[in-house]
Amino acid sequence: MVTESLTSSFISSPDISILVLLCVLLLTALRQVGSLRLQIWQVMTFGALSVLLLGEISPEEALRAINLDVLLFLFGAFCVGEALNRSGYLSCLGSRIVSKAKNTDQLVLLVIFSTGLLSAVLMNDTLAIMGTPLVLRFSRKYGISPKLMLFALAFGITTGSVMSPIGNPQNLLIAIDGNLESPFVAFLSSLALPTLINLVLVYAVLKLFFSQEFGKPALIHSEEVISDPELAKISKRALSLLLVLITCKVFFVEFLPAWDFSLSWIALISAFPILLSKKRTEVVKNIDWTTLVFFVSMFVLMESVWISGTCQELLDRMSPQLGSVPMILAVSIGLSQLISNVPFVALYLPAMGSEVSQGQLMALAAGSTIAGNFLILGAASNVIILQNAEKEGQTFSFFEFARIGCLISILDAIIYYIFL
Repeated sequence: MVTESLTSSFISSPDISILVLLCVLLLTALRQVGSLRLQIWQVMTFGALSVLLLGEISPEEALRAINLDVLLFLFGAFCVGEALNRSGYLSCLGSRIVSKAKNTDQLVLLVIFSTGLLSAVLMNDTLAIMGTPLVLRFSRKYGISPKLMLFALAFGITTGSVMSPIGNPQNLLIAIDGNLESPFVAFLSSLALPTLINLVLVYAVLKLFFSQEFGKPALIHSEEVISDPELAKISKRALSLLLVLITCKVFFVEFLPAWDFSLSWIALISAFPILLSKKRTEVVKNIDWTTLVFFVSMFVLMESVWISGTCQELLDRMSPQLGSVPMILAVSIGLSQLISNVPFVALYLPAMGSEVSQGQLMALAAGSTIAGNFLILGAASNVIILQNAEKEGQTFSFFEFARIGCLISILDAIIYYIFL
């Protein structure tokens, strides 16, 4: 029913912004035009330039659409992640985490659950930045498929981030604008158990699709060496600062919301030890600048789609059913693919009306987050993982992600529906 309404809306009044977005989705799926191989940031930049040149969004609106907070957060997190990886300290930490894994089964379980649980505290985008080089190192070290490792990371952090108000930006928006008295208690009591079940399901689905990778001989572990002791010392300070600031944020969100501060400040302040060191040029030069370009372009294109009013019109048509848990889950997964999950939540919250239950808010948090398991563009963390993987010569296609992600998303939605 939702798909039919959306399709009829497009057919009755085709909007250029929506058509450009569909072209971006198509190019993201194909990633190749003739002999030209496209990167995902180039596809999104093409989309943003198209709506600008076609007059669907003015330059002033485009500039206002760029979320500086997100860009500063990513810049700071990229600096910390690059320093940890370049120094070798990240490999040492990762090696300690997986040192108890005896085979591929246990390694994949450890990656899914450790990154999933950490994403509930460190935020999924942070884990995507730090986790990508780490899981690719595991892939090389233990002779395991890089795609299996990348998917374990992507689906693990998206799923794990559901159960915390600071696991991702849309959950934080729900925690603040949903007027929850005790956000951490509300999220954990409603979503912790189904999320843990869904992390097990991620493992089961990956084992189904990558059966040839499981049951291999025992893993042989070895010590990782710090390649740059000076940078490792600076990285440890940055990581400690990151953990302290996140602890402060958890406390403020729960007990002193008036004192809460932006996530971008956490990442930037954490990056200060690196940016003030002699190693700053080396680190800043090698961070993933193309991902920042992707986000700038995505903000412009999604704002153009927002301005078109197509999604708002669709929600108005469905307004009588917007409060039911199945509808919230279905619409969240579907529309988050078109306008991204944070703008979708900002649009959906007021559409639900003033009398909103905790269960409805938790369904919105779950649906808008597991939308990231459906398609690559459903979550920013997927794009970060893909871009960072391609820097190291690894990749996965739109269809490879979708054939696994669609099944995981459907199973996720069923589990959350049962519990909510």
